[in-house]
Amino acid sequence: MLKNNLKIAYRSLKKNKIYSFINIVGLALGIAVTMIIGLWIADEFDYNNHFENKDRIARIMQHQTVNGEVHSNETIPLALEFQLRDQFGDAFTHIVMSSRNNGRFLSVDNEVISTRGRFMQADAPDLLNLEMIQGTRNGLEKINSILLSESTAKTIFGNENPIGKSVMSNNEHAMEVTGVYKDIPSNNSFSNLQFLMPFKHWMNTRWSWLENQDTNWDYNSFDLFVELSENVDLTAVNTRIENVKKDNDPRGDKFDPRLFVFPMTDWYLYSQFENGAQVGGRIDNVWLFGLIGLFVLILASINFMNLSTARSEKRALEVGIRKSIGSTRRQLIHQFLSESFLVVLLAYIIAIGLTLLSINSFNTLAGKEVVFPWLNPLFWGVSILFIILTALISGSYPALYLSSFKPIKVLKGTFKMGRNALLPRKVLVVTQFTVSIALIIGTLVVKNQIDYSKDRPIGFESSQLVQIPTSSQEFQNKYEVMRNQFINSGVVTQMAWGSSPSTRIWNYSSGYEWDGKPLDFDESLAQMGISYDYIDALEMKIIEGRSFSREFTTDSSAVILNKTAVAYMGIQNPVGKYIRETEPGPNSVPMQIVGVVEDVINESAYEPVSPQMYMFGSGYGGFYYLRLDPDKTTSESLATIEKIYKANFPNLPFNYDFVDEEYAQNFIAEERIASLSSVFTLLAILISCLGLFGLTSFVAEQRTKEIGVRKVLGATVTNLWMLLSKDFIILVGIALLLAVPLTYYFMSDWIEKFSYRTDISIQVFLIAGFGAMLITMITVSFQAIKAAIANPVNSLRSE
Repeated sequence: MLKNNLKIAYRSLKKNKIYSFINIVGLALGIAVTMIIGLWIADEFDYNNHFENKDRIARIMQHQTVNGEVHSNETIPLALEFQLRDQFGDAFTHIVMSSRNNGRFLSVDNEVISTRGRFMQADAPDLLNLEMIQGTRNGLEKINSILLSESTAKTIFGNENPIGKSVMSNNEHAMEVTGVYKDIPSNNSFSNLQFLMPFKHWMNTRWSWLENQDTNWDYNSFDLFVELSENVDLTAVNTRIENVKKDNDPRGDKFDPRLFVFPMTDWYLYSQFENGAQVGGRIDNVWLFGLIGLFVLILASINFMNLSTARSEKRALEVGIRKSIGSTRRQLIHQFLSESFLVVLLAYIIAIGLTLLSINSFNTLAGKEVVFPWLNPLFWGVSILFIILTALISGSYPALYLSSFKPIKVLKGTFKMGRNALLPRKVLVVTQFTVSIALIIGTLVVKNQIDYSKDRPIGFESSQLVQIPTSSQEFQNKYEVMRNQFINSGVVTQMAWGSSPSTRIWNYSSGYEWDGKPLDFDESLAQMGISYDYIDALEMKIIEGRSFSREFTTDSSAVILNKTAVAYMGIQNPVGKYIRETEPGPNSVPMQIVGVVEDVINESAYEPVSPQMYMFGSGYGGFYYLRLDPDKTTSESLATIEKIYKANFPNLPFNYDFVDEEYAQNFIAEERIASLSSVFTLLAILISCLGLFGLTSFVAEQRTKEIGVRKVLGATVTNLWMLLSKDFIILVGIALLLAVPLTYYFMSDWIEKFSYRTDISIQVFLIAGFGAMLITMITVSFQAIKAAIANPVNSLRSE
């Protein structure tokens, strides 16, 4: 029976090539989009699955209240480690202090590479369950040891055995290679872990004044990772450790710090906090694309149902004959479901081909490394279930509808399609275009928000500005020498130094007072050290006062505020006034405000600018900023800069970034969302147009004789075009009326998450409405005009 049903289904598809093509291609596109989105979602949920004990790995975070607003921070003070080990050791299998992700130059002989990694305590390899290829997991017990990732070891040593050999870190410290671990896959929080060095080594070389200060709670500068003991309840641990810092920190009552354990399973998808509450994160994008995939599949299924029901009159005689010779309704339902299954199966095979062809382009667009899961039994199990369910859902209505025809009416020729029979088809068309228009509006809103933020004044001139990291100690006391050489080269017009990237804030500080400071005001100021020439090199705008100057020896204790800081601190006429440390040290002096500059966006362009304080400094550990001569070619300038750099630092690789490209990274996540949404929206529109084309084609074919009669009676091409088009245009108009309020509601909610946001203008809805109408008219007009200009003799010769 099944074989016969499939054979009849194949013949039916072959007989109606145009409708079959539209059905199969439309459904294949829908399935391909859904498949790609499904693979993307699976990759998102697979994040951090590399770690076998990921359910028990966590990091310690803290909520702090500043001026009534709760901030959630990943960094914690050094003293917390000692308290957790002493008081709560039973709750944790491993407690590992860590630096933030750090860049280091690693070199062996003349081979120098730039790497990123962490300084972590000895239990880190066990915590991260590193797969050791050579050496031992205990390799971090020696203070001058280093563990390398497999790819890093191969880059430095080639095929040689690196164990026991020496690697220079930043050309300063000789580190013994004690282990090589397998590279951590890309979709993990530690994927860029190219090396591990002992935390104690980092403390000795950078934070030596903090070592063994187990009561110092002031510096929230470290990461603390833990592995919970087996059968330990996360909520119970949070309750136990919540007030540890508050009870031990002398300033604990001021900021009300509350500690909590943040599990690895939430790091990637649920990392966003607002006022102390976990409110989501990338999971919002997962839901967004999941809905888009579902909608696109629904659109493709609607096409199938619409075209199947539209062809029902042509198959009415077939149904009548089969029923009259004994076919039951159940058998007919099986027949039509078999046709649906065959269409879905063919569409699925084509969809796999489309997915394989587009997956590389998709990975480039999405910044992913998704691969087709050929050997994953779960994928094929889901695929089989998907084919069956899609065939049932897509084919159920046509099957039930076609099998319900009365054979007597069909065979007598009295069977007519009633108005009620057209209603479901019209509802499906409206649904289809409501979704398509909603996707158009949503994509336009996302694009407008990104463009609005990108066009926001950045506060400095980022083009032709290059930043060079100066993390090695070799840069110490070299700033003035390098500045003179770079400027004298003729390719650099200005140079400066800054302690952090111009597009990031690395440090926040508090503990200051000034005249007029409100009582109980808990300040948090972004802090950055800059050289004399920083304001000029970045072409920042000075609102009041001046920049740091070599003519004023007192500028070593001066500060410059941004406009937001002046308003935040409530200082009137700030130039000439002083800022003092609340608890001054022996060498502390009041800091005079010498200038106020325009706000610079160096965090998220979607958020308000932080109040910032620029302090004088010059040295290493930050970045050189070089303003290139616009009259010279970029390649010529970089070649000259590299030559000077290598002459002074022959043992260090020449690394640089263009600041405007770094700033563009602030938008990369949202731009990927916008780009993917645009692609999926275009495909959704294409699928809708395919269905509309097929439906129009059928209607034109169905009304061939009517069109012929009207032409004979004098109807023009315009009259006939209006006749065939108006119903579809009305349906799309209804879809527009439904889509606009729905999309406005949901997109208003989405855009509310941005502090710096644009309005949803009426132009967005006008563009979407005009676009939808234009697309509909173009799609419908092709078949309508084709039918209208046909020779009526051909359609009326049998009358």
